[in-house]
Amino acid sequence: MKNSTKNTQRRKFIKESALLTAGLISAPLVSFSQSKPTQSSDSIYIIGPQNGYSPHIGTLLSTMTMMREWVIGTVKDLSVEELDFQIDDKSNSIGAMLLHLAATEKYYQLNTFDEMEWGTWSEEIKKEWDIASGLGEKGREHIKGNDISYYLAKLEEVREVTKKEFAKRNDEWIMKSEPFFGNKLTNNYCKWFHVCEHESNHRGQMKFIIKRLPA
Repeated sequence: MKNSTKNTQRRKFIKESALLTAGLISAPLVSFSQSKPTQSSDSIYIIGPQNGYSPHIGTLLSTMTMMREWVIGTVKDLSVEELDFQIDDKSNSIGAMLLHLAATEKYYQLNTFDEMEWGTWSEEIKKEWDIASGLGEKGREHIKGNDISYYLAKLEEVREVTKKEFAKRNDEWIMKSEPFFGNKLTNNYCKWFHVCEHESNHRGQMKFIIKRLPA
């Protein structure tokens, strides 16, 4: 009897796995029904739902918050000279990368919250953010001479908009998919995960530069 039950369960498992692989049944999203929202904004090492946000959006925001705190911790004590330092004439400074992070988040706000096609925002917005978004030679020329409070204020200003807009939306919105760059299908969750991953990438570059600052 036991062997028969095990064989039945095994056949059921194999059948469902095959159907799942073939796309004939769908895997359920992770359930947050038993999850308790993080109660304190100080708990940056707890990834999960947040008060005031839908479950998936809150979980994404908790990840973004943790990464932002790591970035701030990496750069908060740097001087203007250190923020402007370039390893060579082709590299970006830490200050330029910080403003680049704010620009990236700003543009993803316009794309996902305002549903604007990439690059169709006003000339006024482009004037404020395009150099920081593109970096390169113009970034090296224009983004310098600012202390750390300037960059952190820009990051905070943009993040506050993200948090307010996230609070207005639900998990159906975060899962909404559409063709994006190169007509590849993506969703708002992936776009905003990229904003977080983008900060992780540049934080690694910042740490590399810090280790090579002049003594």
